[in-house]
Amino acid sequence: MTEPLVLKVRPEDNVAVAVRALPAGTEALPGVAVRQEIPQAHKIALRDLAAGEAVVRYGVVLGYARDAIPAGSWIGEDMLSLPQPPGLDELPYGTDIRPVSGLPEPTRSTWMGYRNRTGPAGTRNLLGIVTTVQCAAGVVEAAAERIKRELLPQYPHVEGVVAVNHPYGCGVAIHGRDARMPIRAVANLIRHPNFGGERMVVGLGCEKLTYDMLLPPEEITPENVLTLQDCAGYDAMMEALMSMAERKLRRLDRRRREELPLSELLIGMQCGGSDAFSGLTANPSAGYAADMLVRGGATVLFSEVTEVRDGVHFLAARCRDAAVRDRLAAEMRWYDRYLEAGGVDRDANPTPGNKQGGLANIVEKAMGSIAKSGSAPIEEVLGPAERPSRRGLIYAATPASDIVCGPCQLASGIGLQVFMTGRGTPYGLAAAPVIKVSSRNELKAHWPDIIDLNAGGIATGEASIASVGTELFELILDVASGVKRPYSEQYGLHNSICIFNPAPIT
Repeated sequence: MTEPLVLKVRPEDNVAVAVRALPAGTEALPGVAVRQEIPQAHKIALRDLAAGEAVVRYGVVLGYARDAIPAGSWIGEDMLSLPQPPGLDELPYGTDIRPVSGLPEPTRSTWMGYRNRTGPAGTRNLLGIVTTVQCAAGVVEAAAERIKRELLPQYPHVEGVVAVNHPYGCGVAIHGRDARMPIRAVANLIRHPNFGGERMVVGLGCEKLTYDMLLPPEEITPENVLTLQDCAGYDAMMEALMSMAERKLRRLDRRRREELPLSELLIGMQCGGSDAFSGLTANPSAGYAADMLVRGGATVLFSEVTEVRDGVHFLAARCRDAAVRDRLAAEMRWYDRYLEAGGVDRDANPTPGNKQGGLANIVEKAMGSIAKSGSAPIEEVLGPAERPSRRGLIYAATPASDIVCGPCQLASGIGLQVFMTGRGTPYGLAAAPVIKVSSRNELKAHWPDIIDLNAGGIATGEASIASVGTELFELILDVASGVKRPYSEQYGLHNSICIFNPAPIT
């Protein structure tokens, strides 16, 4: 099969994306000659565009030409004026509901996980140590390393020790209007399904984030919480932490994987370091895998507010009912106001790397980003770090920042994350495995031992969305079951836990 020179998504598009760098003079399509060299993944005008005319990709207006653009021209970010975002009032809902029975059929219906008393099952069996305040982080990190070295070898069925440190807990307006978000995040991280129901919470003793904000009264016991200021020095702190950890490890070591239905699996979808191929290859294949998971009964979260804002009307059409639509609109409004208070709009999102990868603005980025949600109905909308109450496809409103979105999804209970990238990132999470999917063959060739699955063959005609999506579905279940470990987990590549805190810091 001959590799195409450019990719056009919809018949009405008046631009296409270069599969590889196109030298000047190349006939990209019949009658369309390249006027100047166009880098890989960047856009070429397929016909003459008048000043003020809409530039269309994905069948969506990316922006308006600031000046006339001749056919064959390279279209860059500085050539477009950003359109207005879709309105949030009276969004239609339920007009694009695809029956779950019509989604791609999963190739497997079970996986091997750690059953929990409540909530989704765990994909890993970990001892989690969560701090109430950054002040305790140094001691907890030291203790975690000692636990791994001295205690963990005695408990072979425990797969690791995770110190959940974060920059929240004190020096903050703990009763501020939006403080509920970071408090909820910490409380839900304590209950992460990979921690097996064991609580190990460490505070300093004088912080604003007190135990009663995170745990019910019956769980605030010496079995579950430890206050460093109550210990007579460093050695006493270490002795208390080691003793507490050993009690937890004994119980965790009794856990075993068992065959479970897909309904007990909760995963997250996220993308970062995106390029113009992300919405053509990696994200649609992730969406196909998401559809297979949902059809099988699993729950799949997707996120990143600024990266769905320009496609909110498409998501509203997939909302199961008016209440879900209303919650979607409310989360978008909150974030619009949040950005406005900071003196920016949603186009502050794209990075220099996104633009080097061919993404002209946030509209183009958003159209590619929402592809990772597949086509299933949206059953529920969550605020940052909330836990789902339904199964199926869930929209979890979070910032788009990788290192903030990830912890938000962890707090929502994901046991595994699938991460799509076009530019490349070694990003990882300590509490849950992360599968990396590349949008381009070149990235997989450049980072063969960081990228777990390559979707680039879709762009070159060597693979299909269905074939890569099915391969990803199988990989998700293998990783969730502990049969395979993605590269970031093998190397211990873990990003810091950055809690989303829009409340004031005092």
